[in-house]
Amino acid sequence: MCNRILTKSLLAFAAVVTLLLSSLLAQDLPQPADDSFEVEPPLLILPSEVGREANAPPDVATLVQRLARAKKSAASGERLVKSGVLAKTEAEQRALRAIRLESELANAQVLAAQAQVALQETRSAAHQASQSDLDAALEALARASAAAQTAGENYHKAQLDAAALNLRRQRQLLALGSGHRSDVARAEEKLDRLQRGDAPPQ
Repeated sequence: MCNRILTKSLLAFAAVVTLLLSSLLAQDLPQPADDSFEVEPPLLILPSEVGREANAPPDVATLVQRLARAKKSAASGERLVKSGVLAKTEAEQRALRAIRLESELANAQVLAAQAQVALQETRSAAHQASQSDLDAALEALARASAAAQTAGENYHKAQLDAAALNLRRQRQLLALGSGHRSDVARAEEKLDRLQRGDAPPQ
């Protein structure tokens, strides 16, 4: 008799616990609005903003970090080539990337200097800045522009050197029977475009 009462009590307790858990789960789990299954996540950026985000240049601080990593990678690339771990062409690409980032950083610094000049001009017009503040901003812009021009010339020369070296290699491979005429033609076209100042896309 006691066993039967105990069994009924346990069954009743289990039923109560099951009902409570079902109620809690029904409240915690949101019900889907429909039966469709969303494969792609919703866009966080409106389509009209995609172009602006993609075309937005990186800021100076970001480029400083990228350049530091690129220089470190280029330095390690030279050591890896000497130890036979890395191909020479890969090390050359690392070095070229560092030079490219130097040019990009210099251009970003010009934009920052231009923004500073515009700010000082606005403040000067509102009598919130002195002429010396504006002159200092203009001098900083002149220095940044000169540095950007030098960095751009260095990058262009590095591209020319890399394209000429690649053309020599492609011709050597073709002479040895390991290359293709199409590769030589592409290398010639790239060098020609760089010499004309019409740089191919990176």
